[in-house]
Amino acid sequence: MSRTPDARARDTQTKQIQDNITNVEKHFGDLCQLFAAYVRKNARLRDKADLLVKEVGLYADTETPNLKLGLKNFADQLAKIQDYRQAEVERLEVKVIEPLKAYGNIVKTKREDLKQTQMARNREAKQMQQLERMRQRNPSDRQIISQAESELQRATMDATRTTRQLEETIDDFEKQKIRDIKKILGEFVTVEMAFHAKALEIYTTAYQHIQNVDEEGDLEVFRNSLHPADYQSRLEIVRANSKLSLNRTGTSMSKSGTMQSRTSSRQRKRDDEEDEDEEEDDEDEDDLEEVTDDEH
Repeated sequence: MSRTPDARARDTQTKQIQDNITNVEKHFGDLCQLFAAYVRKNARLRDKADLLVKEVGLYADTETPNLKLGLKNFADQLAKIQDYRQAEVERLEVKVIEPLKAYGNIVKTKREDLKQTQMARNREAKQMQQLERMRQRNPSDRQIISQAESELQRATMDATRTTRQLEETIDDFEKQKIRDIKKILGEFVTVEMAFHAKALEIYTTAYQHIQNVDEEGDLEVFRNSLHPADYQSRLEIVRANSKLSLNRTGTSMSKSGTMQSRTSSRQRKRDDEEDEDEEEDDEDEDDLEEVTDDEH
């Protein structure tokens, strides 16, 4: 049985509305899943960055003073970024994912509206078929035909009413969809811009902290660590002892020279005394000879 032009137009309209609802359901669902995955990735990145902050802090505790301070300040700035990343994750969940999730129920409601409209149109089509059968079977029974025509008229009015309501509902749905997708994506960009702007500021500070590390100062500390204070003290003692030994050796040598000089002097004196004794002996012998000659 052929449908009336009005009924065919309504069928085309219903098909278009159904396609529109299905399109929104599919793509909003995909967007929701992908944004949720994006947020989960950021949350995992935050967790990894927290581990990185911890490791930088542990490493800092093993380093020289200036580098330690620079690393500690760097880790503090990196930790601040993770606080902002946590806020980013929470805001995206509230401002992006939840509104997209809400479209699951919205689409479900629109499908119910479409279903009610489709049922009214099916009743209209059924009444139209019944009227045609009655006209073919009992063309002369005006009472039955009139009753069928009245049923068809009520069904048509109901289908027209539900169709109008569906048009209004789907029009509101289209307006809401456009506003919501603009708002959702706008919120996404706003949250991301806020995070990255703050992150850029903090990263700049972190960069400055690590670049301001006094390399020469830490190198001096490192070099001094290779020669600790007790080692220096022992070295000074060794040096002092060496100097003292040299002084003692010099003094001993000087004393030895003096003693040798004194010994030589005494030896010379003894030699002189022996020479004098020999001379006296010679003189005594000469005197004795003279006395002997006189006696003779």
